[in-house]
Amino acid sequence: MRGRADGVQKSRLVTSLVVMVFFLGFLFVYYGSFFNTQRGGYGRTLRKLGSSYLGGDKDSQLGSKQDESSTKFGMEDGDDDIVPKSFLVCDNRHAELIPCLDRNLIYQMKLKLDLSLMEHYERHCPHPERRYNCLIPPPPGYKIPIKWPKSRDEVWKVNIPHTHLAHEKSDQNWMVVKGEKIVFPGGGTHFHYGADKYIASLANMLNFTNNNLNNEGRIRTVLDVGCGVASFGAYLLSSDIITMSLAPNDVHQNQIQFALERGIPAYLGVLGTKRLPYPSRSFELAHCSRCRIDWLQRDGILLLELDRLLRPGGYFAYSSPEAYAQDEEDLRIWQEMSALVERMCWKIAVKRNQTVIWVKPLTNDCYMERKPGTQPPLCGSDDDADAVWGVPMKACIVPYSQQNQRAKGSGLAPWPDRLIAPPPRLADFEYSTKMFEKDTNIWQRRVESYWNLLNKKIKPDSLRNLMDMKANMGSFAAALRTKDVWVMNVVPEDGPNTLKIIYDRGLIGTVHDWCEAFSTYPRTYDLLHAWTLFSDMEKKGCSCEDLLIEMDRMLRPTGFVIIRDKQPVVDFVKKYLTALHWESVALVDAEDSESNAEKVFVIQKKMWLSTESLKNSI
Repeated sequence: MRGRADGVQKSRLVTSLVVMVFFLGFLFVYYGSFFNTQRGGYGRTLRKLGSSYLGGDKDSQLGSKQDESSTKFGMEDGDDDIVPKSFLVCDNRHAELIPCLDRNLIYQMKLKLDLSLMEHYERHCPHPERRYNCLIPPPPGYKIPIKWPKSRDEVWKVNIPHTHLAHEKSDQNWMVVKGEKIVFPGGGTHFHYGADKYIASLANMLNFTNNNLNNEGRIRTVLDVGCGVASFGAYLLSSDIITMSLAPNDVHQNQIQFALERGIPAYLGVLGTKRLPYPSRSFELAHCSRCRIDWLQRDGILLLELDRLLRPGGYFAYSSPEAYAQDEEDLRIWQEMSALVERMCWKIAVKRNQTVIWVKPLTNDCYMERKPGTQPPLCGSDDDADAVWGVPMKACIVPYSQQNQRAKGSGLAPWPDRLIAPPPRLADFEYSTKMFEKDTNIWQRRVESYWNLLNKKIKPDSLRNLMDMKANMGSFAAALRTKDVWVMNVVPEDGPNTLKIIYDRGLIGTVHDWCEAFSTYPRTYDLLHAWTLFSDMEKKGCSCEDLLIEMDRMLRPTGFVIIRDKQPVVDFVKKYLTALHWESVALVDAEDSESNAEKVFVIQKKMWLSTESLKNSI
């Protein structure tokens, strides 16, 4: 009898243990580990709005009205109130994950891409089942970034633990490893002795006053193609010139990460098959210093993309062997390139030593005087030169508008006056001068209010890299003119394409679809501003939970989020603060909101490390 009883007791004990293990397993999957140190990967977890990470085509994001990835604010308690107490944490292999520029994903999906056209460096977002659903941890030993302006010249090595560029470019003074820091002497492939001397030489070539490349405020926005670690753009800032430093995630894959860690405006992109995400006539100067681009390919389509982006009378500064070498191949390239730009109506402004600077015409006159059949042709009247999101490049010349033709140029005021002067392209949206001035004044007051809320948390040098996630006319950035910050102005791809107004104000930015991940490294922005963005995402049917995870990916530890939106949005975000390691700083009623229903919610991201990071840093 005792043996049978013992057997029954053992059977019950085993059953109890199995049930307990199953129950604990369910809790672990649902809530995450008690210390939030799990590793995340592909697939979906039990999350309120679906676990898909940002990326992929919009159709797969939208789904049907019942798609669980869509967000409905203001639901009654209990309608769909399952919110995770923690998110999975990606393992350290993904500490630098860029979901839509993930080369491992490209290999795994076996995409058939033309490498000669740089398609493998363009955006390719993961399908729903392959999206990450975890928080990106800082690397082991991560430190709060060095503050600007000191950061221009040095960063912490542990934050970007990659020294291959320092060894590979050691003879060119890109960067040097010095103890715990990586130092940037200001050199480049073409300007070993410093970007400052090189910039002054360009200004001297153009006979600009005091060898200042800003030409008394006439040159303000610059595009640097193949920018390296962005020292060219870094040293232009002291001349009141802001540069969009552009490079792909290529063999020098961390160059843009270094640029942003230094506090320099930069963006991951490539001259491949798609238009760059900037409107026509955005830049006064484009620059390429040994950027290793084949400008003659596909009937000169890449040069024609630069032509689209340059303003009337804009310059292209080209420092490359083809401009000065005498071997047979370089001479052939130079002759063909010279013939191409001549047909494009560019003229040589100056050519000296190793650099040539071309200038674009001020009007359409030269285009009209070309012989019939001259290549490249003019783009058709039905081509929208400002449509850029996912739009293929076109091998044609974009003619100027009637306004440019009449003004014999862009008609823009010199910097800094152009920041508050109503730009001519307001008329493209039927916006009046009064509307523009009202918008500028409103955001001046709003930004002052924001800084009053932040004052207890920040010092004058706490913030450097800012992003306005729904920038409209750029008035948020304009209000920060006196701060030592720069703003990436983002215009949603499905709204009015006001990015050209932003560039005409002397600011920079890009077009983006927030149903997808942004083209930047993790931990690259100090402050994200989201004005009614979550409400817009609700209307589109995209996951606002995914947007929160993407914001966390972009945000530096101890960085800030300012959400200006309706109360249900605030209530929604509040539920996720613990899971995201965020904390509330302030919540107030928004002043001068059109609907009188907006709230301002200020949040700070906590500094945290995964257990794996802590082990590796000991």
